[in-house]
Amino acid sequence: MTPGGAGRRGVVVFACGEPERGDDGVSLAVADRIGRRLGGRAEIRRCGALEPEHLLDLLPDEACVVVDCVAGIAPGEVIVRSLDALVSPDGRSVATPRSTHLLPVADVLALVRVVRPGLPAGSFVGIGGERFGLGSGLSPAVEAALPAVVEVIEAEVDRLAAPGPGG
Repeated sequence: MTPGGAGRRGVVVFACGEPERGDDGVSLAVADRIGRRLGGRAEIRRCGALEPEHLLDLLPDEACVVVDCVAGIAPGEVIVRSLDALVSPDGRSVATPRSTHLLPVADVLALVRVVRPGLPAGSFVGIGGERFGLGSGLSPAVEAALPAVVEVIEAEVDRLAAPGPGG
């Protein structure tokens, strides 16, 4: 069970990425910082790429924040979208922003929507990347965005954990 507290919904943060592929490791680079900031307010799960089973394994009363590096926005730019906003009503994935993984987050969400009734409550936090080469480390723009990424994730966890309609 994800920590939540009285009247609060449990929240899971999925930190997606590959630390050996430059900016793609940004969510993993902030995972420890996020954990310290959030204390027991959310569970952090590190994953290479978001898979349908990650979302299917969520409890009915859990929400999630998916954090990943994306292409198609400026390096270091941070965006937030609801999970629903990444999949069109007809079940097709929305093109922008795109995850750099073989199966992009929006496609994972479209698959999950087929298997379960609706998507879990949640948000996608995307960080624009510049470098995706093997062993290249974080680019200066992404490195500079780390504090903002942590703040955005913390705000999303608090919003989603709040009782009542919040996600």
